[in-house]
Amino acid sequence: MNKPVRRVAIAMLVLFALLVINVNFIQVVRATEYQADPGNTRVLLEEYERQRGSIVVDGRAVASSRSTPGDQLAYLRTYANGPMYVQATGYYSLIYSTAGIERAENDVLSGNSDSLFVRRLTDLFTGREPKGGNVELTLDARAQEAAFTALADSGATGAVVALDPQTGAILAMVSTPSYDPNQLSSHDPQAIRAYAQTLDDAELDPRLNRGTQDNYPPGSVFKVIVAAAALEEGYDPDTLIPAPDVLELPQSSATIRNFGGSSCNAGADQALIDALTISCNTAFAQLGIDLGESTLRDVAERFGIDDTGYEMPLPVAQSTIGDIADGAALAQSSIGQRDVRLTPIQAASVVATIGNGGTVLQPYLVAETQEPDLTVIDASEPQEVREAISSDVAESLTEMMVSVVENGSGVNAQIDGVAVAGKTGTAEVDEGIAPHAWFAGFAPAENPQIAVAVFLANGGDSGSETTGGRAAAPIARAVMQAYLRLGGG
Repeated sequence: MNKPVRRVAIAMLVLFALLVINVNFIQVVRATEYQADPGNTRVLLEEYERQRGSIVVDGRAVASSRSTPGDQLAYLRTYANGPMYVQATGYYSLIYSTAGIERAENDVLSGNSDSLFVRRLTDLFTGREPKGGNVELTLDARAQEAAFTALADSGATGAVVALDPQTGAILAMVSTPSYDPNQLSSHDPQAIRAYAQTLDDAELDPRLNRGTQDNYPPGSVFKVIVAAAALEEGYDPDTLIPAPDVLELPQSSATIRNFGGSSCNAGADQALIDALTISCNTAFAQLGIDLGESTLRDVAERFGIDDTGYEMPLPVAQSTIGDIADGAALAQSSIGQRDVRLTPIQAASVVATIGNGGTVLQPYLVAETQEPDLTVIDASEPQEVREAISSDVAESLTEMMVSVVENGSGVNAQIDGVAVAGKTGTAEVDEGIAPHAWFAGFAPAENPQIAVAVFLANGGDSGSETTGGRAAAPIARAVMQAYLRLGGG
């Protein structure tokens, strides 16, 4: 063999070896990645040949697949009460990437999960029709319906998130404006694109889950963090704190006043519990200055307000206390303004932590995954993250938050025969723009079963004079009543 031929032969052998390596790399190393890629049309078409598993709430499928004989695609994904549940379920589309639980639990729902391997193998040998597994959510149908109805009826852009304070399970999660996942899961590509275009053209994107995917200034809801820090530093609910009519801020010519220019206690010192009850801005701004940034930041971070997000399994945006440059910034941050930002699910987690005695629990949305015959594959368990505050501090905070609802700014959250603990929030946004309205609380106060956070962007339809107590508290009350099966809920 002459030299040129030998070179060609070696080159061909090298190229063949590289080809074999590449094929094995794609089929073995990258196989899972390519299979999970929502843009892989071949995999998607194969999945449409198999009945996709159901997404279930309280034993009822809110997302399921029905046979479509004669159609190119064997099954159509449908959603019961789609707009009510879409922020949890997401959608499963022929054209667009999946979203929500449809995406997060796609392996189980499609039947491709490793945990369903034995089932797939059995189907192959027995000739049984292959099916995907089911995903049962933690949502409570009554609480979810009450949250969606009350929020939609308010005309507000906003969100409601409810948690079980004892476990971290998400009991309700809604966001408005909403949208219909059925119109994204049809088998008509032209109709899907047309509906997607209407969503793209909307002034406010309905696909954004405002309960988990964005954060907002919480206003006076943040005062429970400041109160917790004060209690840890030796204050008690009856400790007198300064409550001037106007607070001049250090290192600044700016001042802080109370809502509507009101006076908290004729300018005199006021008990901590009373300052929280009527949500006195000047008292908590001064209290934050007295406690100091490091103390306030430490407590906030223990509650989970720490500049990081997480998954539950849907992604949750970060909540943050922001940068605090000086005393003036500290005062403004202490009343939930400046750079403080909370997601509604974080606000719910804060009050849930107080309600359960001080332990931060990881919120979660999936109760269990199941094989098609309902055999449980995996069941979620409560996961403790950290202790935020002591049980004594939590008890004092609960006492103070009950006073907010019984005697102060949160009276619209009252439920006959049930003690409710809560805190209102009215967060200034910008000059000429209505403030955000908040309420976060739990019930029953003595043995909490549900913690709720309500966020209304720019006060919904309540106008520039809205408050959290006026606009958000009634929505929280409706959700708590529904979950506790009270008052027609």
